[in-house]
Amino acid sequence: MSADDKVIISCALTGAVTTKKHCPAIPYTPIEIAEEARRAYEAGAAIVHIHARNDDGTPTWSKDTFAQIMAETKQRCPVMINWSTGGQGPMSQRIDHLAQRPHIAALNMGSMNYAKWNSAKKAFAFQLVFTNSFDDIIAYAKAMREHGIKPEMECFDTGHTNSHRVLAELGLIEPPFHFSFIMGVFGGIPATARHLAFQAEQAPAGSRWKVIGISREQWPLAMAALSLGGDLRVGLEDNFYLPNGDMAASNGDLVAAAVELVKLSGRSVASVDEAKQLLWLKGGHN
Repeated sequence: MSADDKVIISCALTGAVTTKKHCPAIPYTPIEIAEEARRAYEAGAAIVHIHARNDDGTPTWSKDTFAQIMAETKQRCPVMINWSTGGQGPMSQRIDHLAQRPHIAALNMGSMNYAKWNSAKKAFAFQLVFTNSFDDIIAYAKAMREHGIKPEMECFDTGHTNSHRVLAELGLIEPPFHFSFIMGVFGGIPATARHLAFQAEQAPAGSRWKVIGISREQWPLAMAALSLGGDLRVGLEDNFYLPNGDMAASNGDLVAAAVELVKLSGRSVASVDEAKQLLWLKGGHN
C-alpha cells in the first residue's frame, strides 16, 4: 500500500477557548486530557494535539502543567504528542514547553484577523489580530529544530502555506514537510472543497498535509481531504458534533467517526509507527 493510501488521524483534544458549558466532554486537568488522549488513541488517532489548561478551564502556558500532561499521557498510551504554540501571550511563554521534546509542535505560519461574525446582530461577537511575525515564526522553528521536534505548519490562508519557503531556505524544516490547513475561521480561507484543493496544490510534492475543518464543516472537508490524498484532524477543539449531528461524548467518538470515513474512502488508518515513518522517512522517530 502506498503512502497516499495511509491516513494519519490527529485529534485536537481541548483547545484554549471552549468550556464544559459548551460541551461537557471538554477536558481541563492533566488527567482528563490524558484520558481523552487514550480514548483518541484507542479509537485510531496516531497524534494528539494539546493545549494546557488550569483546573478551572482557563488556558495556561505553565511548563509544569504541560509536563504533567505528557507524563499522564505516556502512562496511558504510545500516541504521538503535538504541543500547541498558538494563542495569546509572550513568545517566550509559547515555546518554553518545547524543551519537553514532544514529537510535533504547531508552527503558526502567519498573522490574521481572527473573528466571529454575528449575522443576526450585524456585528462581531469577538475579534482579535492573531500575530505571528516572520521573526517569531523563524524563532519558533529554530526552537523546534533545537529540540528535534517536527513542525506542523498551521496555515489559515494561502500566503501562510507558501511561507514555508523561507523556513526551507534557512534549513529549518526538512522534507517531508507537514502542513495543516485550517478552514472555516472568519478572516481565513473559506471552508470549501475547492479551496482545500487549491491549498493542497501549494504543498510541495511528497508533503503530508491535513485539513482542520471548524465546527460542522469538519466532516465535508474530511471527505474532501480523503479524496485528495490528505490526512485528517478531528477533536473537541474544532468541533463537538458527530456526522449525524449528535454531540460527541468524547474525543474518541470523533476519531471513531473519522476512522469510518477513512474505511469508506478505500484508504486505511496509519498506526503510530506508520505515522512516524510517513512524517520523518528516516527510520521514524522515537
